Amino acid sequence: MSRILSRAHAAARAALLRAEQGSLLPAVAAGSAVGVATFSTVLASDAMIHPPAQPWSHGGFLQAYDAASLRRGHQVYAQVCASCHGLSRVAYRNLVGVCYSESEVKAMAEDTDVQDGPNDEGEMFERPGKPSDYFPSPYPNEEAARYANNGAYPPDLSLIVKARHGGADYIFALLTGYKDVPAGIAERDTQYYNPYFSGGWIGMPPPLNDGAVDYDDGTPATASQMAKDVTVFLAWTSEPEADERKLAGFKVMVALTVMFGFTWYYKRIKWSPIKNRRLELY
Repeated sequence: MSRILSRAHAAARAALLRAEQGSLLPAVAAGSAVGVATFSTVLASDAMIHPPAQPWSHGGFLQAYDAASLRRGHQVYAQVCASCHGLSRVAYRNLVGVCYSESEVKAMAEDTDVQDGPNDEGEMFERPGKPSDYFPSPYPNEEAARYANNGAYPPDLSLIVKARHGGADYIFALLTGYKDVPAGIAERDTQYYNPYFSGGWIGMPPPLNDGAVDYDDGTPATASQMAKDVTVFLAWTSEPEADERKLAGFKVMVALTVMFGFTWYYKRIKWSPIKNRRLELY
């Protein structure tokens, strides 16, 4: 890409020189060629397939998250994704009333050891987790994460749906889009071919296989089902207030509609005769 840009810059300088010498038409042609070359280079660097749109149950203005899918999605995250990806912006208490009861969240948090302190002696110590604690990170720092994953850095998933173009469609397509390496392309030892990932190569191996998780509600744990459930869960972690915001918006629209009705009645029935009356002096 740098060689192409260097050639483009050289062509631009040559075009300016010809323009100074009175040759305007070649300069315009050279400038157009530079623009086309640069634009095509930008497009060529984005080697990925746009994810297809999926009919998500929470996508409409009056639709909410599926609580059962959220619970299954958290189970997939806890058993498959949590070994590499963190949820640093989500606390255990955020799950209460969404997909778990308060007692279930307390038991879940207590299964996690959390570093706290310092104590009276100035030392850090570990204690059982509390609902107010946030989900722990699987690695202490970025360097440890890259060392454990052959140089790849597993991103935090708290806002991943909002941070990626395509949102939930992209996450679902990425999880289910692993393919065999096409003919003519050399395989890579520590990377896997996924046409939905930028560049086509991703350091994360296929995370989902049929039967990898045993759902509590008996739902068949196919790879596509697990991908759908964990995508819904990650959509919720990226925007947990979506249901409340939609409900508030619905209430506001209903109130505005009622106010419009009263305003129309007052304007047409009460005020209009007064406004249009004629006063005659005798």
